[in-house]
Amino acid sequence: MIVILKHQATQEQIADLKQYFMDQGLRMDETRGDHATVWCLLGDTSRIDADLIANLDAVDAVRRIQEPFMKASRSYHPEDTVVDCGGVQVGGGLFQMIAGPCSVETEEQIITIAKAVKAAGATLLRGGAFKPRTSPYTFQGLQADGLRLLKLAKRETGMPIVSEIMDAAHLDLFEDVDVIQVGARNMQNFELLKALSHTGKPILLKRGLANTIQEWLMSAEYLIAGGNDQVILCERGIRTFEAVTRNTLDLTSIPVLKEKTHLPVLVDPSHATGAARLVKPMAMAATASGADGLMIEVHNDPMNALCDGAQSVTPEQFADIVRRVNAIRDVVKG
Repeated sequence: MIVILKHQATQEQIADLKQYFMDQGLRMDETRGDHATVWCLLGDTSRIDADLIANLDAVDAVRRIQEPFMKASRSYHPEDTVVDCGGVQVGGGLFQMIAGPCSVETEEQIITIAKAVKAAGATLLRGGAFKPRTSPYTFQGLQADGLRLLKLAKRETGMPIVSEIMDAAHLDLFEDVDVIQVGARNMQNFELLKALSHTGKPILLKRGLANTIQEWLMSAEYLIAGGNDQVILCERGIRTFEAVTRNTLDLTSIPVLKEKTHLPVLVDPSHATGAARLVKPMAMAATASGADGLMIEVHNDPMNALCDGAQSVTPEQFADIVRRVNAIRDVVKG
């Protein structure tokens, strides 16, 4: 249940109402915005008379939340959440580009790509150090050494870094990583989500391969319920019967999420399509659909990439994508 207080409510009225809810065995989370103070009541609210509460002098409105993701719900938090990613703001109308290779391979590779994508307009650098691969025989990432090389690239460019975690046991290695990514395969790894909820770090939560929007938001709820509201959602396509592309990019999820949640929404057209030639049109479409940013795989030598070369664009192609995306943004804003 959501209770929205009136601006003119007195401290005495607020204290009395708070005590009433506590006497009913409920817990409260409070959000103060520019236009309203909102209480989210946690616990069994079935015995609360919503009409009675709505008619109190201190109360502007009462809403029963149908969605199980209370804290991720826009009803609970009407204003957009803006996530601070190492000094780069994501959400709230601020559009950001995350770019970099699928996997960190060498110091020269990651620094070369980092400089190129920054020059083209990227604001955050992505790079995989721990790689979840379908086959145990394919490249699994440089792991700790990959994170070390990412930090070198950050030092060279000043860009905050984004990298995927696979196991809570690796958390200490991610101390200097600005945004921790939870990949599609781990979206419902609830023990990992619980551990990440205590870090206070921005978490980029990718949609699972075959998960609904509600299931995705419930995973975000795990993070927020544990105390970490610095959550960014990333649509990366879902598995359908279509085999022409690697996945099916669900662009309808963007406006739907904008209605349902206050969290920023990014789109990864690289993993969604699995083909470099499709990244540009899908990046443009995602921008027109209202995404808060894009996450794009860029490699300076895709033919010889150790991971996902087929879906990686070159730095020159990325620069063209940025130009076209900015043109789309100008049209949408106009």
